[in-house]
Amino acid sequence: MGNVPSAVKHCLSYQQLLREHLWIGDSVAGALDPAQETSQLSGLPEFVKIVEVGPRDGLQNEKVIVPTDIKIEFINRLSQTGLSVIEVTSFVSPRWVPQMGINVVDSAVSGLGGCPYAKGASGNVATEDLIYMLNGLGLNTGVNLYKVMEAGDFICKAVNKTTNSKVAQASFRA
Repeated sequence: MGNVPSAVKHCLSYQQLLREHLWIGDSVAGALDPAQETSQLSGLPEFVKIVEVGPRDGLQNEKVIVPTDIKIEFINRLSQTGLSVIEVTSFVSPRWVPQMGINVVDSAVSGLGGCPYAKGASGNVATEDLIYMLNGLGLNTGVNLYKVMEAGDFICKAVNKTTNSKVAQASFRA
């Protein structure tokens, strides 16, 4: 993994995913694992809100036009994951894209989308990979990783593409 910090390597380790079943997103009430203790001591926030932009930003850059009923089913599946914010459309000028503060992160399920103005850009950060990393750091998102991976699998099949999420790729191959 080259120059990737060891904490990120740990978070993206598929073996760690299998060992601890972090994709479930559920935790034992009151339990504080060592990763959570570390995050509280390091000044990291206790909770990180994920803003899912896949239905909005992710699908607008796909070559396939996604039928309305598929979009609705995709959004319905995402709404069952624990994501508190799902952006489904916007009326913002493409010249003005706001940057979000430090405990809110935008991502797109399966890494859908990207910037149409940045040739060669691979897409957005995959929500699945972000959740997995944040769980590994002991940060609370309240999102069920497995359900997000299922929603990503659904929309990828609908647009006939492979997920860009490393966590989903590793999990579905297992």
